Amino acid sequence: MPTFIYTLLMTLVALLLPLKLLWRGLKQPEYRQHVGERYGFYNQKTSAPVIWVHCVSVGETRATQPLIHALLQHYPQHQILMTHGTPTGRETGQQLFRQEIASGRVLQAYLPVDTPGAAKRFLVHFKPVLGLLMETELWFHLINQARQRNIPVALLSARLSGKSARGYARLGSLTRHGLQQLALVAAQTIADAERLQALGAKQPMICGNLKFDVNPPADSAEKGHQLRKLLGENRTVFMAASTREGEELLILDAMKDSDVLLLLVPRHPQRFAEVENLLKARGLRYVLRSELTQPIHEDVQVVLGNSMGEMYTYYAASDFAVMGGSLQPLGGQNLIEAATMGVPTILGPNMFNFAQVTKEAVAANAAVQMADVAELKDTIAALAADKVKVRVMSEAAKGFTVHHRGTTERLMAAIAPLLNKVIL
Repeated sequence: MPTFIYTLLMTLVALLLPLKLLWRGLKQPEYRQHVGERYGFYNQKTSAPVIWVHCVSVGETRATQPLIHALLQHYPQHQILMTHGTPTGRETGQQLFRQEIASGRVLQAYLPVDTPGAAKRFLVHFKPVLGLLMETELWFHLINQARQRNIPVALLSARLSGKSARGYARLGSLTRHGLQQLALVAAQTIADAERLQALGAKQPMICGNLKFDVNPPADSAEKGHQLRKLLGENRTVFMAASTREGEELLILDAMKDSDVLLLLVPRHPQRFAEVENLLKARGLRYVLRSELTQPIHEDVQVVLGNSMGEMYTYYAASDFAVMGGSLQPLGGQNLIEAATMGVPTILGPNMFNFAQVTKEAVAANAAVQMADVAELKDTIAALAADKVKVRVMSEAAKGFTVHHRGTTERLMAAIAPLLNKVIL
């Protein structure tokens, strides 16, 4: 794709963006906040050289936690700027780095729409000495503007599914030029590195998946234990984690006539009310997590996890889980958090965004993958009936995550030369 066509498309996106923010803001008012930042206008003040880390939404923000802590420790004379694309990503960053934000060590902002003018305003305002893009975020004007200002930009913990690779390939020289302008590409797996290199990346290195290095909050196990007391210590608790639209119906169908308690946690908070209405329409006996203060009655069938920041607590309170995004052709969600808490995971057939970690988790006996969603009912029943197997898989899950740690150290070593150049 010629650059001028990409520029026209991004200009069109910028023109239509207010409508999108207004529409999304009907369900999530936070979308109507900080609108100027979406166009490169900022009020935040910097007081030290800035290391910029872009983590678009919740998953990427959580994954950057060990890296940002390492950056804060190793480069105490710098500020960290976290940019996001969604309000939930921004809120997650506030939860994870509350003290650092209060002290001024960490700043937050929205990344602007990728027009030449907005990209320029962003870089001129914050003047980062280094940019770190997480996973699959490629914004070509921003990368080009940074290169013109001698600001090195790296793509870290990069993952690229075959589907995404085909999409980027259709952009032709635009993708190739953008990848070649990056100072560093650190991929999660060999397959990711090969796809990125085929698209134009120069000698991508393999550093692993940063999400394995994320430590759950210290009180997660205790909070999970307290929640389990409310759910019923003698009941089997099955968690549906980060479900997407259409998946709740499949899960409820699979749970029909089951005495297993369903802990249902939609991925997006703006869907909490929608999912609650579904439970009402089905005539199911349910309680909301936000109202759960006393042990539930044994006839309750569903607990709706309508809270933010409690995923580790939910996992700690569950016996096993199914991963949202994998029952529909959406690519799946991160199963590493569940494994870290020792929770065996049922995976649907659509885990293409996490293909390598899925393959390794199944091989390690930390997860089971279904060939068809029709298997979900029997898979739930089999695990609910076999507590020994669940315990064995739980220990395997913990070992699986420990085995894959170390990405933070590898990434810090990889970006050190880039920072040393600009510091010196």
